[in-house]
Amino acid sequence: MSQKQTLQDWLSFVESQHPETVIELGLGRMKRMLEVLDIRFACPVILVGGTNGKGSTCAMLESIYRAAGLTTAVHTSPHMLRFNERGRINGEELANAALVEAFEEVDAKRDGLGLTYFEFTALAILLTFQKANPDVVILEIGLGGRLDAINALEPTASIVTTIGVDHEAFLGNTRDSIGWEKAHIYRKGKPAVCADPNPPLKLFEVALTMGAKLTTRVKDFDVTAADGAMTFKNAKVNWTLPLPALEGVNQIDNAAGVLQVISELLDQLPVTEAQIAQGLREVKITARFQKVADEPLTYLDVGHNPHAAVVLAKNVAQLPKGGKTLAVFGMLADKDMHEVIALMQDQIDQWFIASLPPPRGASCELLKKTMLEAGVKDGKIKEFENIEMALVAAQQEADSKDKIIVFGSFVTVTATLNHFVH
Repeated sequence: MSQKQTLQDWLSFVESQHPETVIELGLGRMKRMLEVLDIRFACPVILVGGTNGKGSTCAMLESIYRAAGLTTAVHTSPHMLRFNERGRINGEELANAALVEAFEEVDAKRDGLGLTYFEFTALAILLTFQKANPDVVILEIGLGGRLDAINALEPTASIVTTIGVDHEAFLGNTRDSIGWEKAHIYRKGKPAVCADPNPPLKLFEVALTMGAKLTTRVKDFDVTAADGAMTFKNAKVNWTLPLPALEGVNQIDNAAGVLQVISELLDQLPVTEAQIAQGLREVKITARFQKVADEPLTYLDVGHNPHAAVVLAKNVAQLPKGGKTLAVFGMLADKDMHEVIALMQDQIDQWFIASLPPPRGASCELLKKTMLEAGVKDGKIKEFENIEMALVAAQQEADSKDKIIVFGSFVTVTATLNHFVH
């Protein structure tokens, strides 16, 4: 009998085999295991890639298809509080027992093959999805596209949300090189959507070379918003819809890509305009410019790269005037800390910074050094041992007119979530 009986037992085992912090790109192991486990889906599979906006895009697709009465299966990462968040069927997190059973099956059939944390866990989630016999499977690409483990599956349609610079060590440091990587989630003859209004040339080249059915924002479809509503148009449809129930200036951009995918798949996944409207009204997602408190006004945002910082700065600028804006901030050292700080500093009056855990977390010392180099005045920076202490200090200092923005990493936001979810 296996000594690994609980979900935590299995997660500890997988972590000990290959820590989550270690990234090892490649499709060979995943393709072999998909075959061994005979993981295949009879329903449409949608791949969602991009620099930012992937989580919101997955959430909108899930909400709209659920409003249409379809059984949805969604895999996203990383998780915030519980591993189970990575897999949802009809909006419900996967149960411990189902995951334990899937982990046992993956382990029994891998025949000693070394798998990364992401591969091992994704296979268990996909196996659980297959047993649920869903109507649509929505899968977020974790890193890049071309060599991300999820790209080992064959999609019915693929969407690239936005293209910005992130994960430079793996993907290159230009939009062209990153667009090239992300475009490899497209497939010959299949709908290939790009929601970025200004895609790099390399994305077009890849899509054209492989013969994907590429449609892009502005050229093939677009969304215009006015008076609390939006209009989506392409060659096939003209929909008038409510704005998505997610805060932030970029959610209309994300919705444009979502609606194009839905339009492309109407023959296989029928959805009415009324059901789309319902899905947009009901969509929820954690920590994407999410308001968690009214006094002081407090927002959580997992933004951790320059592209996300541009959007966050715009969102913060649109908050009510008056009072100070306090940042609770921590980042991973392998991210572009300097650029994120430079983009945000005009919006922040006082920074409450803290170290994130090693091996990837930036120490408080490194973070402060980078902030000073980016032009933040020493007197605006307060240092703390951990994010929880930084948050408590910011809450104590803030008055009712002030605003608190918690951002910089999934790790930063996760450390504060428990204060707000009860």
